[in-house]
Amino acid sequence: MGCAPSIHVSHSGVIYCRDSEESNSPHQTTTISQGTTTLHGLFVKTDAADSIPSVLAYQSRQPPPSSGPRRKERRESGGASARSRTPHCCSVEAETQTSSSSAKQSSTAEVQVGPMRLTQYPIQVLLIFAKEDNQSNGFWWACDRAGYRCNVAWTLESALECFLDKHQEIIVIDHRNSKYFDAEDICRSIRATELSEHTVILAVVPRTSADQEETSVLPLLDAGFDRQFMENSSITACYNELVQIEHGEVRSQFKLRACNAVFTALDHCQEAVEITSEDHVIQYVNPAFERMMGYCKGELIGKELTELPKSDKNSADLLDNINTFIKKGKEWQGVYYARRKSGDSIQQHVRITPVVGQGGKIRHFVSLKRLHCTNENNKQLYKSHREDKYTGDNSQSESSSYKGKNRRKDSVDIKSITSQSSDAPSLQTRRYSSMARIHSMTIEAPITKVINIINAAQENSPITVAEALDRVLEILRTTELYSPQLGTKDEDPHTSDLVGGLMNDGLRRLSGNEYVFSKNMNPSHSHLPVPNTISDVPPCIAQLLENEESWDFNIFELEAVTNKRPLVYLGLKVFARFGVSEFLNCSEATLRAWLQVIEANYHSFNSYHNSTHAADVLHATAFFLGKERVKGSLDHLDEVAALIAATIHDVDHPGRTNSFLCNAGSELAVLYNDTAVLESHHTALAFQLTTKDSKYNIFKNIDRNRYRTLRQAIIDMVLATEMTKHFEHVNKFVNSINKPMASEETSPHREGSNSECTANIKNFPDNQTLIKRMMIKCADVANPCRPLELCIEWAGRISEEYFAQTDEEKRQGLPVVMPVFDRNTCSIPKSQISFIDYFITDMFDAWDAFAHLPVLMQHLANNYKHWKTLDDLKCKSLRLPSENNN
Repeated sequence: MGCAPSIHVSHSGVIYCRDSEESNSPHQTTTISQGTTTLHGLFVKTDAADSIPSVLAYQSRQPPPSSGPRRKERRESGGASARSRTPHCCSVEAETQTSSSSAKQSSTAEVQVGPMRLTQYPIQVLLIFAKEDNQSNGFWWACDRAGYRCNVAWTLESALECFLDKHQEIIVIDHRNSKYFDAEDICRSIRATELSEHTVILAVVPRTSADQEETSVLPLLDAGFDRQFMENSSITACYNELVQIEHGEVRSQFKLRACNAVFTALDHCQEAVEITSEDHVIQYVNPAFERMMGYCKGELIGKELTELPKSDKNSADLLDNINTFIKKGKEWQGVYYARRKSGDSIQQHVRITPVVGQGGKIRHFVSLKRLHCTNENNKQLYKSHREDKYTGDNSQSESSSYKGKNRRKDSVDIKSITSQSSDAPSLQTRRYSSMARIHSMTIEAPITKVINIINAAQENSPITVAEALDRVLEILRTTELYSPQLGTKDEDPHTSDLVGGLMNDGLRRLSGNEYVFSKNMNPSHSHLPVPNTISDVPPCIAQLLENEESWDFNIFELEAVTNKRPLVYLGLKVFARFGVSEFLNCSEATLRAWLQVIEANYHSFNSYHNSTHAADVLHATAFFLGKERVKGSLDHLDEVAALIAATIHDVDHPGRTNSFLCNAGSELAVLYNDTAVLESHHTALAFQLTTKDSKYNIFKNIDRNRYRTLRQAIIDMVLATEMTKHFEHVNKFVNSINKPMASEETSPHREGSNSECTANIKNFPDNQTLIKRMMIKCADVANPCRPLELCIEWAGRISEEYFAQTDEEKRQGLPVVMPVFDRNTCSIPKSQISFIDYFITDMFDAWDAFAHLPVLMQHLANNYKHWKTLDDLKCKSLRLPSENNN
């Protein structure tokens, strides 16, 4: 037939033949014969063979002699000159395992990746050269020696076709001469395919002379190459290069490619999986996580966990406890409430595992999350996002429900039992018949829905999980869901006593199990001072009040020059600035008389809760109302309500805590059922005093509807200062105000300004209520954010008031609410540190994020440093001894 000796008959009966003579010409004629017909060119479409392979196959090829490169003899067939490769020739495949008897037999290798054992098959190599030369032959025979399967391509099109067909692990591209093709263009084309992610691409570059500076490798890396190989046709040099690549990059890429199996498993896993970095930046979530939380993957990847809305159903210190656990490399497992994109809170069983990575440090956290509920509950929680996911799973769920009954009878879902017909034991059916009727009731309270979901969740849960859910139900059936639970008092008695004293409204029982009642602590108000008309403010007072808009205003100087009656003078100035008289349609004389009556009912014998404290809270409230975002979020009525609430918020305070009054059985505690005793009394008395006489009734000229709205706003703000609801108010503010505004500010599609954000808040009265509550709460306990000298003075005053309460508790035989506040042993710095850590820092971080208060935050940092310094030196007083002497 006139073909060259290298002949291969394909499975389709097509004969491929190639002349073996080497030529400097970049052309070669390939003759393909089928039957008696001779065809010229590579690709032939015939009835006998619908698809001819794009790669010509050699069955044998002799290795070169050791003396040098192999010389090919010129052969002729039928007068036709067989020259070098034609541009149509796509590629040449060498099956090295059969190329010669000396060829290394290909074998598989076992590779361990973590717990996975993988099988690595023989390496495939693709050589892309413009023409056959010593360098291409060097790599060819190197592949033969290493037992690799080798393909050779001569054009971009054939290289891409061969790579897409065989997916070689190593590609060698001739980068020595751009005469025939652009090596970097070929590399980019290969990298543009999805399959090239795990392929190592080697560039063969020309050898540089001794006096020539070596070029940078960066352009090659930018084009997609992984390595460069200095031109060297030695088979050993080529072999060494390929073997190093195999045991280095190829082995690493092989392990990475195996991760696709893991990710496939994760994508089909029913448990929600979330992987974050050591800094809690989300790196991966699986489809189950997307369905559970209602987010798309693109909305989560790259975001910090702190950017996502949190459920306010978790205890305040839960996240801190989790972080403390996992940062130590320990696995955390427990129940956690998460907030879906829709705003719904769902309860999850969460397992967080730290993963050690580079440098032997924790580099990832893997979280597995499960929502335990029936299909019906899933549809309620996931709505349309998950309906199609679970429509076909009913039979499986029913089967598992029945299995769950035997494991934990107390946790069986009622609907599952009633649907089991005769398979369910009759005893269990009778046992739960009454509960089934209860579950069928249309009780719409959110906490009822949560408890029902948890009850259903126990159905398919292991015993340990079901027991944990029992504990969850016990917690949910309590009323103090927002009050963090501290450890033992031995761990931090200052924090424990302080929190217990401020946040506990309940009665403390004595050893005799009887409540102790004492005389009424509420002073008589039958002899109220007659209001005096103030015609002129003394110059010394007026001069001090010129600075009242500054945060560093010294309220104690005003207390001194007004003979402990600063509230009237500061109130007149602040109320005039905010137009309170105009809003209430009352005269200045009426407003002055009202301020005098209110201040007269503050008790100067209290070291802390006196009219100076009321004036200080009024000053802070006015300062906050002057901030741009606060001002833009509230109406004039809100401003007036806030100023009045600040003025009256502690009127007639006895200098004792709610817990003391409850334990003592005072008339106030009995009147208000031991609930928010003082706060209820402050508001009730203030309105009683105000409406008692028209001479100081500032509400007498406003219509009924406005009065009711104003009154409700004032009451709500004063009650917000009661500390048992502290964490509830802060958490609601963070989730309803801070996080939505933060997401708007960071949104790439954000349009508009701050004024538009605050305008949106005005459209939601509930948000305005949260802002007012947060504002008066921060104003009420802003002492740690005042300048250091003022902070120290306030710390001394509150400590003295607590000392006096402890003294009286001991005298009367009452339970000591805050034992650490014993004047003989108390460390004031420790008490201030505990108060700041537990109540102040988070609250003012949230308030600062909304109102922008850099001066306050700087004072807070400085003051905290002062108290820490004293504590480190074991100093229990307000200042160092040297400072006291000065």
